[in-house]
Amino acid sequence: MVQAYILIQTEVGKASAVAEVIAQIPGVLQAEDVTGPYDVIVRAQADTVDELGRMVVAKVQQVEGITRTLTCPVVHL
Repeated sequence: MVQAYILIQTEVGKASAVAEVIAQIPGVLQAEDVTGPYDVIVRAQADTVDELGRMVVAKVQQVEGITRTLTCPVVHL
């Protein structure tokens, strides 16, 4: 199982709506609107890195109101 944090920038005033939509995507564990340089932070999981990438590109990035994403895979050192 691969987990990642997805840091999301949105259009002004869209963070809450974006977080609500993303929270419904299969594989998303948590989606929260936050303050700071990013507007929404998501914790997601998938069986493989490839599946995680497909989820981000095909589902998360397609949500209306998103301007940029940064995916940070969780590592256990």
